[in-house]
Amino acid sequence: MLTESMLLRSIIHILLHFLIPGAIARIAFRRRWEIAWLVMTITLVVDLDHMLAIPAYDPNRCSLGFHPLHSAPAIGIYAATVFIPKLRLIAIGLLVHMLLDWSDCVWMKWG
Repeated sequence: MLTESMLLRSIIHILLHFLIPGAIARIAFRRRWEIAWLVMTITLVVDLDHMLAIPAYDPNRCSLGFHPLHSAPAIGIYAATVFIPKLRLIAIGLLVHMLLDWSDCVWMKWG
């Protein structure tokens, strides 16, 4: 059962997936912040791996280490990709996504 607290946590989590890349884009990529924000936001497609789970969404499940594109090897690839200029925005978007998912796991555990 989805409690009011879980719903609020989920809404905040989703909003942060849009707001944090936007802040990074405005600060670090001023001349092309709109494109930077769009590319980093599009990396939300990484959550398609949730479709492999049953149920696809569980507010009490930590994504990190559970879903294949949220695994340590995948995150290592995202981190290495930061050093490839043409893929840097995608890598930053994916790493921000993983950091936000990690923070949600912490919030879930301690909150």
